[in-house]
Amino acid sequence: MKKLISWLAALVLAMGLGLIAPGGANAATPYCGITWGSQPKSRSGVVTPPHIPHVTNVRAGEHACFDRLVVDLDGAVKGYDVSYRGFRGIGSGASIPLRGTDLVIVVDAPAYDEDGRGTYPFDDPRELVDVDDYRTFRQVAWGGSFEAKTNLGLGVRARLPFRVFVLDGPGRGSRLVVDVAHRW
Repeated sequence: MKKLISWLAALVLAMGLGLIAPGGANAATPYCGITWGSQPKSRSGVVTPPHIPHVTNVRAGEHACFDRLVVDLDGAVKGYDVSYRGFRGIGSGASIPLRGTDLVIVVDAPAYDEDGRGTYPFDDPRELVDVDDYRTFRQVAWGGSFEAKTNLGLGVRARLPFRVFVLDGPGRGSRLVVDVAHRW
């Protein structure tokens, strides 16, 4: 009986000191509270004149728990489709290789105006945004703009959870935001 009490006391003391954790304690706690998942995310919208938004900028930022890509528009975001799949040119269908895993972003907005002039200038279609040294992002590339849709490829470290949402502003504009977690 004394041996049993001694063993139980040692077990309680070890648990109290944190030397023994209950099984699966860390599995229930998501990384940074992230519960997004990696399934496709989309919103339907109809782009009709005269209220056609145009892509005006693409930029990225680093946060404590995720990397963020922002697509700026000069009007309201009508629709989008973001999913893990092979990245292809929007008009040609040609495969465009990316560093890392392909996360494809299609925005229901052209990157050209009514006269066919570009509304989003960039120097290198393979490197739209400098994401060197980001924890998750590996590359941001241009896939084209055709029939009121713009296609961007985001190369990421692995198939990680992501979320997509729209922010209003500045002014009459809006922003399509894609956050990709640093880990599961």
